[in-house]
Amino acid sequence: MKRYGIRARMDPSDPMAAPHLIGPDFQVDRWFDNREERDRALAELRSGRPYYRSGDVPSIHYEAIEEDAVNSVHHEASSS
Repeated sequence: MKRYGIRARMDPSDPMAAPHLIGPDFQVDRWFDNREERDRALAELRSGRPYYRSGDVPSIHYEAIEEDAVNSVHHEASSS
């Protein structure tokens, strides 16, 4: 598994977050070999959104994650 990632989550107010569509727990993680590659991709995702109309507010939120933090959360959840 790669160490540096980007997590994408949908805003709960997005109509696609309805339970009969994508659902409120939508989440996607994408992993990169190094922090620099991840940070470039994250900056690109957060900057231009060519397919949105002027005035639209994107409902997908992106955050930087690292493997250590992800593994510790999974470890704590599995040991409970």
